[in-house]
Amino acid sequence: MDLMNRYLPRHHFAQTHSLHVPAAPAHVLAVVGRADVVDDPVARRLIALREWPNRLAGRLGFAAALQGRPAFGLANFTDLGQDGDRERAFGLAGRFWQSDYGLIDVPDAPSFLALEASGIAKLVMNFCAGPEGRGTRLTTCTRVWCCDEAARRRFLPYWLLIRPASGLIRQRLLRRARDAVLREAT
Repeated sequence: MDLMNRYLPRHHFAQTHSLHVPAAPAHVLAVVGRADVVDDPVARRLIALREWPNRLAGRLGFAAALQGRPAFGLANFTDLGQDGDRERAFGLAGRFWQSDYGLIDVPDAPSFLALEASGIAKLVMNFCAGPEGRGTRLTTCTRVWCCDEAARRRFLPYWLLIRPASGLIRQRLLRRARDAVLREAT
């Protein structure tokens, strides 16, 4: 968790999930970011539900920042890098409680590290792959740091609402990575 601790050493909120994958850590970590693993139909439906009010407002003629933008996904994250065969991390910053996510453009890892703006939250999602038995323990952890108390107060109800769906998405992502590895082994 070196990348996680480097990019988000403190956090207010966290969620962790893991499972065993019968393959080497390097192979498992390589699969995590592939499009066929990340593009999950259940995740797409949950994201569509989350975005529905904003997109509906746009269709009704009201201002809607999500109009014309693709659905939220891994492409919105900043790639924070990979630590050998052990860890891969992605970052996101914004006002996630807003209907359009209030995302802040963070072009690279150093920019993410330096970002300290009031009223926003920073999120790091990582994937750790460690040897376990005849395979790998693949773990994903998501941490959120709110840059000030006002952001923490705004984020808390959002977290309580979104946490179950976010957890489901992460668990499915782990299973999809495991299934992809198993398909390749046959």
